[in-house]
Amino acid sequence: MSEPVQLRSSTVSDVVRRAAATFGDRVAVRFQDRDWTYAGLDAAVTRVAAHLLGTGLEPGARVAAYGKNSDAYLIAFLACARAGLVHVPMNYNLTGSELDYLVDQSGSSVVLADPALAGNLKTLEHQPDSVLLLRDGADSLVDIALAEREATVGVEVQDSDTAQLLYTSGTTSKPKGAIMSHRALVHEYVSCLTALDLGPDDAPLHVMPLYHSAQMHVFILPGLMVGQLNTILETPEPGDVLRRLAEDGHCSFFAAPTLWVAMANHPSFEALSFGGLAKAYYGASIMPGPVLAKWQDKAPSVGFYNCFGQSEIAPLATVLRPEEHADRPDSAGRPVLFVEARVVDGDGQDVPAGELGEIVYRSPQLCDGYWDKPDATAEAFKDGWFHSGDLVRRDDAGYIVVVDRIKDVINTGGVLVASREIEDALYSHPGVAQVAVVGTPDEKWMEKVTAYVVRQPDATVDAETLTAHARTALAGFKVPKEIHFIDDLPRNASGKILKRELRDE
Repeated sequence: MSEPVQLRSSTVSDVVRRAAATFGDRVAVRFQDRDWTYAGLDAAVTRVAAHLLGTGLEPGARVAAYGKNSDAYLIAFLACARAGLVHVPMNYNLTGSELDYLVDQSGSSVVLADPALAGNLKTLEHQPDSVLLLRDGADSLVDIALAEREATVGVEVQDSDTAQLLYTSGTTSKPKGAIMSHRALVHEYVSCLTALDLGPDDAPLHVMPLYHSAQMHVFILPGLMVGQLNTILETPEPGDVLRRLAEDGHCSFFAAPTLWVAMANHPSFEALSFGGLAKAYYGASIMPGPVLAKWQDKAPSVGFYNCFGQSEIAPLATVLRPEEHADRPDSAGRPVLFVEARVVDGDGQDVPAGELGEIVYRSPQLCDGYWDKPDATAEAFKDGWFHSGDLVRRDDAGYIVVVDRIKDVINTGGVLVASREIEDALYSHPGVAQVAVVGTPDEKWMEKVTAYVVRQPDATVDAETLTAHARTALAGFKVPKEIHFIDDLPRNASGKILKRELRDE
């Protein structure tokens, strides 16, 4: 009975299979000294999928992935998709209770791990049934992928099946596992192709963590659909990335603003030329205006795209295109192809253009809810729309400006203040490299505006100077009542600031 449905189904696995039929011997993926053609990648995915099923895993079983960027990591995800297994990507920086929580909450019976990380699993309270090595070990998945032997997978996967549990960043609470279907991901890939102008000759360089949805689902998988050569780095080092962008023929590149900042401040930045770079993408957090301007001055022919969204929508929701940056530099753009958006008040009613409200979505890209969290699912999908938790303004033309996460808005003396506005004001001081603003408990004000600042190298700016600077741009009640100087801001590997850690501190 499944055959009529399968005729109309399009899964993540089908993306790779069709690409192999179209692009054949063209190189699809490059990692270190290994190249995988499209045909070779497709065959490798089948071999690894068959191996995973051969260990006794049944379709629908959760399989956690705990590794840094590699070809093996990508192949393992695609193999899970082909085998009907649910891939559970985990932040490779997690250890102890945080790692244990993800393994336990997801119900992952198997963990695919890098050898260097596998030891962290031995101390967990909730042990998986088995640990399989992704690479760099005997019988690792990459060894199986490289073996030239025939393999078949006799599993029928529908596009309504779950492909991944994509855990939220957990910047304000424990992560939730967004249930992503094949259908949601494939729709999002098409949105990415149209909104981001992804082309077959882009030769992108991929450096952000593959466990994070942006690098995997906004860039690598859509890139495979159109025949790109995808170069993967295990970890980014700013000087090395700059050299590669200047010398290795990469026409497109995505990074979190933290990396764009680090590259702009690197000693080699001014000496290099980036004439070959055509498309530059950023997202996940605020791009400081002075840093974007520095890049635009250095490489005026490069088109910058601001990518905005969240895990639950696979993750791209809106894009500000290069030609739109000049008129709306603070905007996150408009909804992509398969996303419908509204801006509503606390009662779910549309707010007028220019007023603050929560952005809510309808889209085939959306998750099917949160894994084993029915109350959180019901709350997020109330009134027939997905409630993002993002506070925005939208103008008459449909462009949004992200003001803050609703949970990050500070209630000081009964007045709501957006932390992002204060951060932008502090970023404009030349002595500030990084800044995060949170509300901390206060007997008089309920919450006081508190700033955590990382100075620029060799800068000596003090709290009194920054407070005076803030007063030139902000109303008095928005000026930080406390400023703390720290060596670095706590972030997850995708670059998002963990404000809950600052509040806890």
